[in-house]
Amino acid sequence: MAWPGQVSPRLSPRQSRAGGIWSLVLSPCWRAEPDSALLESYTEGELRQLISALVERYRQAMNSGGHELPLFPRAGSRRKRARARHKPCELRELEVSVSELGLGYESDETVLFRYCSGTCEAAVRSYDLSLKSMRSRRKIRKEKIRARPCCRPLAYDDDVSFLDAYNRYYTVNELSAKECGCV
Repeated sequence: MAWPGQVSPRLSPRQSRAGGIWSLVLSPCWRAEPDSALLESYTEGELRQLISALVERYRQAMNSGGHELPLFPRAGSRRKRARARHKPCELRELEVSVSELGLGYESDETVLFRYCSGTCEAAVRSYDLSLKSMRSRRKIRKEKIRARPCCRPLAYDDDVSFLDAYNRYYTVNELSAKECGCV
């Protein structure tokens, strides 16, 4: 086993040295096994840099009065984003002013805006799979097409009527979704 500062005669400088002392130091941080694929991809020099950075961050946190080790301040964010991406296509609603709709009307009146949001992974059809294959083989180029279904309104609520800031009466059709589906 090569200790820090020594080069193992059996390994070239670019080969992995993730085992031994380095995995003992890093395993509390990542809960990784000594032969973890994550650690095997790093050289001894890269692991030294990583450990130095972690130690420096720890020192800074302790000097600034930190009581916890903020090595990974956004831990869990990746999991939250991954979960959010797999929510099914569904109808959601939001109360907004007519002005916030972005249609060019000035009004303080509020409307219940219903919209569709979510993923459509369960609705993938043969067409979607074939289209994805043609794009990856570069048979279809430069065209803006989606190789998967989108969560979109299948039906719309009744028309919405309101008075603008100048007391003019307007009616807007197909403003709010009534039913959502994968198209």
